[in-house]
Amino acid sequence: MANHKSALKRIRSTEKKRVLNKYQHKTTRNAIKAIRLATEKAEALAKLPSVFSMIDRLAKKNIIHSNKASNLKSKLTKHVAKL
Repeated sequence: MANHKSALKRIRSTEKKRVLNKYQHKTTRNAIKAIRLATEKAEALAKLPSVFSMIDRLAKKNIIHSNKASNLKSKLTKHVAKL
């Protein structure tokens, strides 16, 4: 176990960040899944901007890689266009 105050603080702050990152990532994955399961094009188009925003936020915070964010957005756009 850590002995220094700064190390203990680092453990606490890292845990808080980990939980928040996990929550944001899971929420985004659920939103992506909702678009993929949507059957109507209008419904999927309405959800697309908010999901793109979520993906961009994850990439900005380095929760996911920027290339992965681009790939996800591209695939979602193609999927919605097919509907």
